[in-house]
Amino acid sequence: MSFLISSEWLDEHRRDEHVRVVDCRFELKDAAAGHEAYVKDHIPGAVFIDVEKHLSAQAGTHGGRHPLPDMDFFAQVLSERGIDMQTTVVAYDDQGGMGAARFWWLMQYAGHTNTYVLDRSYSHWVEEGFPTTEEIPTPLMKQMIIDREPNQLVHLEEVKQQLRNEHAALVDARSYERYAGENEEVDAVSGHIPGAYHYFWKDVLREDGTWKSQSELRDHFQELEGFDEVISYCGSGITACVNVLGMREAGIEQVRLYNGSWSDWISYPDLPIEKEPNRL
Repeated sequence: MSFLISSEWLDEHRRDEHVRVVDCRFELKDAAAGHEAYVKDHIPGAVFIDVEKHLSAQAGTHGGRHPLPDMDFFAQVLSERGIDMQTTVVAYDDQGGMGAARFWWLMQYAGHTNTYVLDRSYSHWVEEGFPTTEEIPTPLMKQMIIDREPNQLVHLEEVKQQLRNEHAALVDARSYERYAGENEEVDAVSGHIPGAYHYFWKDVLREDGTWKSQSELRDHFQELEGFDEVISYCGSGITACVNVLGMREAGIEQVRLYNGSWSDWISYPDLPIEKEPNRL
């Protein structure tokens, strides 16, 4: 089974009654850019969901820069866009999978396993000659009922406990420079959680920006297969979802998300940090 969908499949099925396409384009440095791009053009029938407004809550002292949204609110967002548990959902973005994977993971957490990600960016869709439109759809309201899967998520206390567990692996999705504490332009403290291994989130993509195949992803993540548990984190819980999806594609089912990630970890000044890289 794969959670990645081809352009050909999506073009063939996007008009199906029980299929909903979700546009998750966004820019971390420009909150309005994603919606502006959607209004300009998008895949026909696609509804827009905003990473910061709909897939995150307002940041506080702890919890990281992108805390999880209130799940009742998230259910309402989905219902208004014509999505319920019977809907097959396909998400896409134009940022290498960041927004789409965040949406995909949140849907898994909500118990909606029939959610997929386009295996390439919106720019690829356009370049390949598939249709686009400016028309904003008005889907019929549905009732999404959340069936939360708490095992998809790891909280801070569990991460602290896993520091002493040789059978668990922490995986950092940020750039190597941020992981190693060589260059930190986002968070106030540099480094990584002690013992974490580095798997840059963009490495799940080929050079042309499309997702690697399942066999390629198995090769990429093969050194993590022997762990009883893998915990994925990044700066704020967004790009870590790309690695979660990549590991699931590779057959690693025992992966969970530390949503608060590095920005939550460093909000507690008593927690240890590390800058020396770890090797498997």
